Amino acid sequence: MTGILDEALQRLHASGPERLGRLTNHAPMAVEALAAHGQARSVHRWLDQYARKLEDFPRRVEPVTDANWPAALGDPSRAADWIDHFERQLADHPWHEVLARWWPRLLPGLYGGSTHPVIRVGHAVRTLLSGGEATRPRLAELAHGLGYWAARHRPVAALATLPGVLSGAAAALDAVVPIAVQDGGFPARLDRVTALPAWTAAGVTRPQEAADRLAELVRAATHRYAAYGHGEETMLVHAATAPNAVLRALPALPPDLWPAGLRAAWTASAAVTAMYAPTEPAACTPPGPLTPEEVFERALAHGDEHVIKLADTALDVGDAPALAAALRAVELSAPLG
Repeated sequence: MTGILDEALQRLHASGPERLGRLTNHAPMAVEALAAHGQARSVHRWLDQYARKLEDFPRRVEPVTDANWPAALGDPSRAADWIDHFERQLADHPWHEVLARWWPRLLPGLYGGSTHPVIRVGHAVRTLLSGGEATRPRLAELAHGLGYWAARHRPVAALATLPGVLSGAAAALDAVVPIAVQDGGFPARLDRVTALPAWTAAGVTRPQEAADRLAELVRAATHRYAAYGHGEETMLVHAATAPNAVLRALPALPPDLWPAGLRAAWTASAAVTAMYAPTEPAACTPPGPLTPEEVFERALAHGDEHVIKLADTALDVGDAPALAAALRAVELSAPLG
């Protein structure tokens, strides 16, 4: 698995993090998920199908430095400069240290790039935590993810708190009020989100409680996709995969950073729900008994990158409703081709 994934990442690092100026390159995330779930032999075949969506690495503007980085934050034209910066940082410092230094700087802008940058970082961190050598391609992938996040850094405006005390993540997601006008792209919709339920209040300060509630959020958002994914089959995937990316990064971060990750992940998941979820659920017939491996094989056969990534998160959750959500994504989404 190590050799095939490293080959794929090297192949992908000649490409930029986006295409058409706004759409994310999902290939690094998808191939990592394939390798993580025993499908390494399918990596290059899947990548051959996806290759038409790749664009060349973007041009460089000016090096990002320790002195000028605040001015470059959130500038998508500086993606190459940011990636170069993180490659230099990771060449000079242990990757855990670089991640811990930049996590508090980047976390407030988790919402840029439709949350894809933090998702890419989550996949990269999982690979580095999986054991074995931190190879050059894997460190470069972390640099690409962090660089993309810095270039697309986008905070949210101050949000009002909806009244009511909610005990669980599922109830909190149910309490999210959809925005009145659900049209336009992600940035335009995000600007219309003005209030969210107060599920993760500032009172959550203990690291383990933050991790436990984050896992609960990932589970609830994954389950919810089965009934609400028809509202927008692609974008609603991020209500689960964005918080799961944060959850995957926690073991590599100092525990005192975990509560802030919970709050940012909740805002992202709830905002995506407000932006795209339909007002009414759809009936979803549970599938027959399938193993997690069989569900993931169906996602791979379908081929869509978001289907693969939701299946990846569903396998992390690991229960029957999560697997049903992954199969619902297969049903709703157009296959890669």
